[in-house]
Amino acid sequence: MADLPDRTGPSDPTRRRLLGLFATSSAGIALAGTGLAPIAFPEAAAAQGKQRQWVMVIDLRKCDGCGDCTTACQTEHELPKNFEWIKVFEVKDERGGSYFMPRPCFQCENAPCLRVCPVAATFRDDEGVVLVDQERCIGCRMCMAACPYGARYFNYVEPPAPKHPFHKPTPQFPVPQQQGTVGKCMFCVHRTDDGKLPACLEACGMEAIYIGDLVEDIATNGNETVRLSRFLKDNDAYRYKEDLGTGPRVYYIAGHGQHLDN
Repeated sequence: MADLPDRTGPSDPTRRRLLGLFATSSAGIALAGTGLAPIAFPEAAAAQGKQRQWVMVIDLRKCDGCGDCTTACQTEHELPKNFEWIKVFEVKDERGGSYFMPRPCFQCENAPCLRVCPVAATFRDDEGVVLVDQERCIGCRMCMAACPYGARYFNYVEPPAPKHPFHKPTPQFPVPQQQGTVGKCMFCVHRTDDGKLPACLEACGMEAIYIGDLVEDIATNGNETVRLSRFLKDNDAYRYKEDLGTGPRVYYIAGHGQHLDN
């Protein structure tokens, strides 16, 4: 993926509870942000009346390419080693340097994968996350061809034996994967529903991954909680291949000389 860097726009965190963190921090952030108008997110209209509308922010200034996020995702979802639902690329920049870029599913607002699925196996839940119903999936792989981010994987062979053999997979927690179907990152909605952080975020020792909510205008990496719109604006956040019109819900921060707090 040599063209990956193209830009088109602008205590122990593993033990902290996500929804509790949002609830206790949002009031303080609102007070701290007096006089600041939030960014007009294109997704905000779809968020009206919903409890949560999830986004992810990845701070590329912090990522050291360790791959712990990938390993944690594989462990959480009992995936084979060649399935990297969040894949970390080393990208060469225009000055000859390099940086690391984790790529999850982008949970696109205008998702090409969703539009091309002939059996509606790919769908979006009420919180804006694109899921796959492997009971409906017929393995045509049209969604894989349509995804401009290469974020989907096909189960060509039988997946690893599950740790809990009597567990029934669901779109929210597709464990074990099913042979002949497509799988991908789903922002660990089975964890956020329980007030926990996504597995990749929880494993990131560099605290480079944030989970955010458009409704509350708030995001956290498990240790730091920020006002989402201000954080994105102050750090020149951008969305990868935004010019394609997919409306990705993953934001990247490359930085332009801003000081890191830590």
